[in-house]
Amino acid sequence: MSEIRIEHLPESRRYALLEAAKEIGAAHYRELDTGDGVQRIFFHTVVDEAYAGQGLASRLAAEALSDTVAQGHQIVAVCPYIKAYVAKHQDFDAALVKPTSAHLGILPKA
Repeated sequence: MSEIRIEHLPESRRYALLEAAKEIGAAHYRELDTGDGVQRIFFHTVVDEAYAGQGLASRLAAEALSDTVAQGHQIVAVCPYIKAYVAKHQDFDAALVKPTSAHLGILPKA
């Protein structure tokens, strides 16, 4: 198995989990510029079932959230996985913003 890496793809608004050139997972987001800063709304995280049980979703969440904070953005956790992750990792508490209708209104429709 080749090395698995995480790459931020801002043009497609996601953090991709990659094995070689193959995308095996992603943390998708949208951004809301409030005028006081950017709030990054994480709404969907997925890892290919063939890679389940390896801690890759946790690694993806940690990288995406840490990078978001490093960029000076706030985190809006809508995705169930990201919500559960930040509940267990209080080091992101200072950057968390509760979801509002404005956040939910810019998410893709299912």
